[in-house]
Amino acid sequence: MSKGGRPPIIIDKRLFETLCGLQCTRDEIAYALNCHKDTLIKWCKREYSKTFEQVFNEKRAAGKVSLRRSQWKLAEKSPAMAIFLGKNYLGQSDRQDLELSGKVNITSIADLMLEDYGQNTDNKDTEEDNIA
Repeated sequence: MSKGGRPPIIIDKRLFETLCGLQCTRDEIAYALNCHKDTLIKWCKREYSKTFEQVFNEKRAAGKVSLRRSQWKLAEKSPAMAIFLGKNYLGQSDRQDLELSGKVNITSIADLMLEDYGQNTDNKDTEEDNIA
């Protein structure tokens, strides 16, 4: 008597781990492996005795190490990458501190208006004196 049901989908373990390392989403991995995401979840339980999330996080770490290695290598040739890594890992920034010293005079708008009004009235008096 034969077993009924669909034949099991063969999932390439190496490809699965590579896709996890590339930070692919569960849907992207399922698409690349030509299976449904639920099948992927069950496969992880059978193959690793762990949830998809647990396996994904472990395999993703290898991808992060590879990416970090590439970034450090690129920083030797690219000033932009060196600056990026310095800002993100060493706390460096483009911020420049500017220190000012001296006296600061603060004048209200009302004072300015009164001062301006006083100058205008002084000028009018002078013009009237010149006409008379």
